[in-house]
Amino acid sequence: MAVTGPNWTTACPDWEQRVLAGKSLVPCPPLFPKEAKAALKQFNSLRIVDAPGSPTIGEASNEWIGDFASAIFGSYDPQTGKRLISEFLLLISKKNWKSGLAASLMLTVLIRNWRKSAEFLILAPTVEVANNSFYPARDMVREDPELSDIFHVQDHVRTITHRRNGAMLKVVAADSEAVSGKKATAVLVDELWLFGKKKGAENMLREATGGLISRPEGFVIYLTTQSDEPPEGVFRSKLTYARKVRDGVVEDKRFMPILYEFPRVMIEEKAYLDPKNFHITNPNLGKSVDQEWLERELSKAINGEGEESIQGFVAKHLNVEIGLNLMSDRWAGADFWLQCADNDLTLDEVLRRSEVVIIGIDGGGLNDLFGMAVLGRDAKTKEWLHWGHAWMHPIALERNKQNAEKYKDFAAQGDLTIVDNVNEDIDQIIDVVIRCEDSGLLGDIAVDVYALGKLDERLQFARENGGAGIDKDRIIGISQGWKLMTAIKEAERAVAAMSIKHGGRPLMAWCVGNAKVEPKGNAIAITKQGSGNAKIDPLIALFNAVQLMSLNPEPRNQYVTEELTVL
Repeated sequence: MAVTGPNWTTACPDWEQRVLAGKSLVPCPPLFPKEAKAALKQFNSLRIVDAPGSPTIGEASNEWIGDFASAIFGSYDPQTGKRLISEFLLLISKKNWKSGLAASLMLTVLIRNWRKSAEFLILAPTVEVANNSFYPARDMVREDPELSDIFHVQDHVRTITHRRNGAMLKVVAADSEAVSGKKATAVLVDELWLFGKKKGAENMLREATGGLISRPEGFVIYLTTQSDEPPEGVFRSKLTYARKVRDGVVEDKRFMPILYEFPRVMIEEKAYLDPKNFHITNPNLGKSVDQEWLERELSKAINGEGEESIQGFVAKHLNVEIGLNLMSDRWAGADFWLQCADNDLTLDEVLRRSEVVIIGIDGGGLNDLFGMAVLGRDAKTKEWLHWGHAWMHPIALERNKQNAEKYKDFAAQGDLTIVDNVNEDIDQIIDVVIRCEDSGLLGDIAVDVYALGKLDERLQFARENGGAGIDKDRIIGISQGWKLMTAIKEAERAVAAMSIKHGGRPLMAWCVGNAKVEPKGNAIAITKQGSGNAKIDPLIALFNAVQLMSLNPEPRNQYVTEELTVL
């Protein structure tokens, strides 16, 4: 008779109902219950030294911790030595005993390990985070006389070594040298959101987890809170993939996502600000998380510390993903930007649906983005239709290292082109200009008045080499600063009325979130939030286009059919 293995899924399509009811988000029971039970017994016997009375995990923890631990321990088949679920991601709010969980999980695996000289790794983004994971593991060993006999603890190198088989648990602060050549049997990555901000983090994690290829019992656990900025880099990609697996869009039986976050409708209604809903992303509420403390911190953020503090609070303590940086001095249109998204609105679609288009351009130096907006007017509805893109010289990546991973994400998403040579960006912009001109839809081109010369020069060069021509009087210089106020106001009225549609692109959302309003006498101007790392050039390009589109330009076409504009 053939022996069949367990059948399971790691999808959890009913997660919204579960998280609201406080039920387990683990999508399937342990694949090997006996293995899970034995390991959980060891896990539950470890002591939480810094808690009052130093209780055991079994005495002090909530049910969700045991469920998550059982899923990990119970994915190992002791008969074959193979782990059937080898990758886990836990997204949970701050203060939910994440560092203690990291320490106890990895210490339990070290205790039950059979491989001689095996290496187990907790990989942290900083020394401080590394210490937060090492100290609880160290104290769990020292609190237990039996474990103290088995393990040798070395504080200075954050290492716990099994005296009999040479296996060790190492807690390291991440850098390329720290993980190079590692052959870890299991890796726990703490605070994945911070790795998303690190240059080269994806390669670093690949190097750290490379040893799992030859260790079938191995696994990787990612523990993280939400980011205090829009997710980027390796964190963004892992979180996106985890949601697809959880929702059943992608089937991956070897990857288990456990994501404590609010359902979308509650995010839209800002129901996360109601204290009665704090439990949704804080399953350890009443243990390591105090309801009264959360309520007080939220009240302080709302009443005394401004919008930026609210953003940080909801990101870290309520796992609300930051989409737009909704600061108190934000551009008013930011509040309505996301509701105007039409994900199918490509450049082709703008040209297909429009009766006239205006191009807006805003370019800075080599340290900035070169932004472009194609703004069409729908032939049927008269709505404005926006497509945007940006270009960047590689030197900007070096000078803006803080945003390097973000820029690479935008490039991968198709919103940003990183050019190799100076003026290559202008050549590509002119290619889009000529494409719009050839469609017969292009009205005028709105350009930052200081960029007129270079654009006109390159268009003249294109004409002289057989390219299509744009009359000089159709390239309009747009004054910036407070003189752009009319366009700024027209644009924010359009997004509030949903009479403008855009492609819902991440780059534009980021730029919109970076826009800060500054009063200039009786007028206003748009500048960048915070430091020079924030960029708004593609948004300014849109304002330039709005300046001309608001003058209601006439179509250059002879007539318009129901489907598309025809010359």
